[in-house]
Amino acid sequence: MSAAIIRNGRVIDPANKRDELADVYIADGKIVGSKSGIQSPRAEIEEVDASGLIVAPGLVDMHVHLREPGFSHKETIESGARAAAAGGFTTVVCMPNTSPVPDNPSTIAWIKDRAAVSACVNVLPTGAISKDLAGEELAPIGSLAQAGVVAITDDGHCVQNHEVMRRAVEYARMVGVPLLDHCQDYNLVGNGVVHEGYWSTLLGLPGWPAAGEEAIVMRNILLAELCDHHIHCQHVSTGGSVRLIREARARGIKISGEVCPHHIALTDDAIQNFDTNYKVNPPLRSQKDVDALLEAVADGTLSVLCSDHAPHADFEKEVEFDLAPFGMIGLETELGLFINLLVHKHRTVDITRLIAMYTVEPARLLRIDAGTLSAGARADVTLIDPELEWTVKIDQFHSASRNSPFDGWQLKGRAVRTIVGGKTVWKL
Repeated sequence: MSAAIIRNGRVIDPANKRDELADVYIADGKIVGSKSGIQSPRAEIEEVDASGLIVAPGLVDMHVHLREPGFSHKETIESGARAAAAGGFTTVVCMPNTSPVPDNPSTIAWIKDRAAVSACVNVLPTGAISKDLAGEELAPIGSLAQAGVVAITDDGHCVQNHEVMRRAVEYARMVGVPLLDHCQDYNLVGNGVVHEGYWSTLLGLPGWPAAGEEAIVMRNILLAELCDHHIHCQHVSTGGSVRLIREARARGIKISGEVCPHHIALTDDAIQNFDTNYKVNPPLRSQKDVDALLEAVADGTLSVLCSDHAPHADFEKEVEFDLAPFGMIGLETELGLFINLLVHKHRTVDITRLIAMYTVEPARLLRIDAGTLSAGARADVTLIDPELEWTVKIDQFHSASRNSPFDGWQLKGRAVRTIVGGKTVWKL
């Protein structure tokens, strides 16, 4: 659409502290402040009736695995972008555990070129902290920043050497990119595959203790304080991690965390049938941990919502629990799960705060031009029906993979239209 008016919606734009019934105007791929900013002849103006809907800035998911290059049997940038659009997301940040690893500018250029050709949403790459994600030698962080990464992370892996990590944080500060960390102490976790507790003992599965996450969260807090630079803890899953982050933030340390829907929708009792779709890293935790995560969302300790969308082919998951890869897909279910759980069921936050955790919070953290409906901003818009009841059907997913434990779940709330750069890329 060269020009459009989205009428009669509840406009929620946390970046501008805006929550009102209003119209939104789009011209030439940008948000404009009023109808007078639309120069098109009337016949070219598309009108979208958003009565009963929320008109939000395009949602951002800052933790997604698109698997390209190297693992296109699981997902491609094209299929992952379609899944993102169907979930209401206009921008996704892709993780670096691909083959080859984006630990150099040329691989970053390949990802950006591929996304420009095939992705219907904005795809922003991250660069690796260490060469080949091995945690031993730093990647050329300055060159990666110049190549256009929005953050550095070894997600899927965790740098164990604290000296290497310290230097990474110092370089990240120097070039002005945040550092995202998958918090896992390999020595404590060992060969653990599920949360260490009642169910791991009963089922005879190797346990993944909460301390295996918390030790690295504590390390990151110390380094964030030492280096005076922002470290973001990915997929926080334990009450202990929440407590550490809350205390550090109260002291003004540049530390933050995110939560994924499966870590509040499920507990470790879901693994009792050995269904590998419930195998995820970090693992599903106890109810006590879930309660702590909900409290952390409510008080702002955890400031970002994301999916950790991790596609795997059926044949990879159809093996013994110990041998299956970690991860589940989430782009097409996360918004519905979070609205259902955080807004409707637990009343942890209101819909305005939920949208902030998907827009202004990740945009501010990553220093990207997204997450706002300000005049002049790119016209990335998500229309949401918070009352729409629907059933998850994984056979209708746009993702190339089907490894979701939520098939058949009844949810309330979902995106109904996704607009990127003024163009509708998906609608229900």
